[in-house]
Amino acid sequence: MLEVVVPELAESVTEGTIAEWLKQPGDFVEKGEDIVELETDKVNVELSADEAGVLESTLFEAGDTVKVGDIIAKINTSGKSEAKSDDSEKKPEQESKPEEQPEETKAPSDTKVNNQQPESDSNDDHERPLASPSARKYAREKGISLSDVSPRDPLGRIRKEDIDEHGSRQQSSSKQASTESKKPEKKQDDPAKPVERIPMTRRRKTIAKRLVEAQQTAAMLTTFNEVDMTNLMDLRNRRKDQFLDANGVKLGFMSFFTKAVIGALKKYPNVNAEIDGDDVVLKKFYDIGIAVSTEEGLVVPVVRNADRLDFAGIEREVGELGKKAHDKKLAISDLTGGTFTITNGGVFGSLWSTPILNAPQVGILGMHTIQKRPIVMENDEIEVRPMMYIALSYDHRIIDGKDAVQFLVKVKQLIEDPESLLLEG
Repeated sequence: MLEVVVPELAESVTEGTIAEWLKQPGDFVEKGEDIVELETDKVNVELSADEAGVLESTLFEAGDTVKVGDIIAKINTSGKSEAKSDDSEKKPEQESKPEEQPEETKAPSDTKVNNQQPESDSNDDHERPLASPSARKYAREKGISLSDVSPRDPLGRIRKEDIDEHGSRQQSSSKQASTESKKPEKKQDDPAKPVERIPMTRRRKTIAKRLVEAQQTAAMLTTFNEVDMTNLMDLRNRRKDQFLDANGVKLGFMSFFTKAVIGALKKYPNVNAEIDGDDVVLKKFYDIGIAVSTEEGLVVPVVRNADRLDFAGIEREVGELGKKAHDKKLAISDLTGGTFTITNGGVFGSLWSTPILNAPQVGILGMHTIQKRPIVMENDEIEVRPMMYIALSYDHRIIDGKDAVQFLVKVKQLIEDPESLLLEG
C-alpha cells in the first residue's frame, strides 16, 4: 500500500488546502498521474502518484487544510482492493478490547468493584477509542474526552498530537465564542435585498494579509510622471512584423519597460534593494517580477536575469509565465526572489493608480493606459500625443524622494528615446 504524503512545498509554505481530488477512490492511476490539487498561499500544486495502482482511499475532503507530512490518500499498488484486509486488521484490535473485560461473563463479585468505578468507564468497553495508555493518560491530564478527538491515523488510533490539536481547536472556539458574544448580533439579511456570502480562498486571504503588512511595515510613497509614447509606438509599428517573423513572438510594450527599468536600476541601485534588519541589501542582479491578474488573484512571476535577455527573450518569458499563471501551472520557484516589480493596470483601462509594494522589494513601477492628449511642445505648438502616466511606489526608509523622482525620470527618458535602450538597457 503506497501512502500519498504532502511533500515539502517551499521554505515558507507549511500547509495547504485540498482544492480538488482529480481521482476518486476505486480509480486506477498511472505512475506520474496527478491525483489531487493543493492550493497554497502562492500557487496551486498537483500531487502525482509515485507508482501505478488503485486509489484505495482519500483521508481528507476538498476544502480541508493539510500540513506537510500528512498522509492524505492510499494507493493499492498490487491492483487488488485491500478494504477487506484493512477491516480484518482493525477487527482483532477492536474485538480484543471487549475480551479483556466482557460484561456478559462478569462474576457477581465483580459487580461491587464496577459500582465503585466512575460511570464514565462503564461504557468504555464498547465503541472504546483506540489509543495507547500514554495517550489516554495525556488526555485525562488535559481534561479531554477521547471520544471527542478526531484521529488522523487511518486506523483510528489517537495520538498525543491529535489531543493537542483538539485542545487548540477548543481554545480557539471558546475565544471566538467569547468574542462573538460581546459583539452585537448581525442583522439578518433582508430577503428583498439578496446577498451571496463566498468564503475567501487561501490565496486571496494571503494576498490581503501581505498587502496590509506592506502598507503597515514600509514607509511607502508614490511619485508620478507621464511618458510620451510616440517614438516607441512608431518603432513598434515599423518593426513588429519583422520581429515576429524573426523570433516567433510578438513585440509588446513590456520588453521596452523592462529594459528601461533595468537601465534606471543600474543608475539608482537603492531601488533594487531590500531591508534586512539594520542592513540594506543591494542586489547586483535583475530578476524582474511581472504582475499577472488571474481569476484567483494577482500573482507576480519573475523573469530571471532580465538584464541578460534581449527583447525577444523578455517577451517570450513574459508570455510563458503569463500562460502558466492562467493555467495554474506556476511553481513556487517562479514566484520567489524578484528584485523589482512592474504592474500594468493599463490593460484594464486604468489611467492613474498607486501600486502597493511587493515586499520585501522596495520599488514597484505602475504602467497605465495610453491616452491621446493635447501636449504643448517645445516650440509652443500644441500636438495630440499618445501619453501614459507612470507611477513609482517606493520605500522611503532607504530611497530618498530625489532618487525616486530621478529614477522615474530616467525610465521616462529611455521610453521616449527607445533606441537608447540598446545601450543602457
